[in-house]
Amino acid sequence: MLSRLILTDFRNHAEAVLHPGRGFVVLTGENGAGKTNVLEAVSLLAPGRGLRRAALSDMARQGGKGGFGVAATLSPSHLWEGLGEGVSDIVPASKVAESRQALPRPLPQVGGEVDIGTGTQPSAPERRIVRINGATTAATALAEWLTVLWLTPAMDRLFVEPAGERRRFLDRLTLALRPDHAQHANRYEAAMRARNRVLADDRPDPQWLTALEAQMAEHGAAIDAGRRETVAALAERLASQPEGPFARAGLALEGWSGADTLAADLAQGRRRDAAAGRTLVGPHRSDLAVTHLEKNQPASLCSTGEQKALLLGLVLAHAELVADRVGRAPILLLDEVAAHLDPVRRAALFDRLAATGSQVWITGTERAPFDDIGAASWFTVADGTVSAA
Repeated sequence: MLSRLILTDFRNHAEAVLHPGRGFVVLTGENGAGKTNVLEAVSLLAPGRGLRRAALSDMARQGGKGGFGVAATLSPSHLWEGLGEGVSDIVPASKVAESRQALPRPLPQVGGEVDIGTGTQPSAPERRIVRINGATTAATALAEWLTVLWLTPAMDRLFVEPAGERRRFLDRLTLALRPDHAQHANRYEAAMRARNRVLADDRPDPQWLTALEAQMAEHGAAIDAGRRETVAALAERLASQPEGPFARAGLALEGWSGADTLAADLAQGRRRDAAAGRTLVGPHRSDLAVTHLEKNQPASLCSTGEQKALLLGLVLAHAELVADRVGRAPILLLDEVAAHLDPVRRAALFDRLAATGSQVWITGTERAPFDDIGAASWFTVADGTVSAA
């Protein structure tokens, strides 16, 4: 879990240090204060573009000197005793001056703690830098150290959005179980982009196309296998759970199948794909189909409240699955998740979250909805300043 989080020129936070405890980390404040920005910073400590999928240059604080830094200390469970009393400080000006032109420097290592950081430099605002214990590495390496999952208000429409949104959601779930999933996805996408460029040539090189299609087939098969394993395991767990306040989801992978013949299908479809200007077969054409088990109804046809309940139940079951299979509970980021829940469902949510063993970062405009949450680290966010509540 995170025992320390440092923000430097990130969004509306000029500089801040948070020392969260285990379990619940509650951030309250008015709309626009910067609560979601803190969650976004945590989401960047995993592979990908974070919970907003924003451009890196948009994350640097307006009025700053350019670039930003997000750094954290990961502490294993045996080091948590005595840590995390919910302390929050502003970084001293002297330390900000030292680190403003670079990512936060590695912190001292203490009995298994790991320091991770990401950010950009003013000279290259769209080039992401990732460091683990001071060593520069690829962003995909972050998946080896921690798993981060999130729910935001924008995801309430997940089941009625285009298939690409559900694929990204499923890939995040899969990455939590298979850390190499991001590498396969990146290499597949790179090979597909290269193939599309070659197909656009007047006289495409058939040997180069064959090599690219072989790469797509290799990594596409791994992507498909990872997704199907995740869907099967999660569907089994959901089906075995008793009925409760959160609807149970049935899951299936639809839209494309054919991992065993992908290379041949790509070769045969070159003329068609060249005319379309894109690749028309492969795991990038898959879709996650979700149904309401009790009603036997597609999630897209359920009410807004039912869709929210399905999504919550799915994420909770996945967090439990990750803890069981990986032996490491994921970090959960829940933005305004309790805002529209009645007291019964809110209490049930807090109980389920506590049982996952996860560190749960949760936001709200008021403290009252969290009165029954139990032990927690409390922070108040106002105008880009974070303080212990």
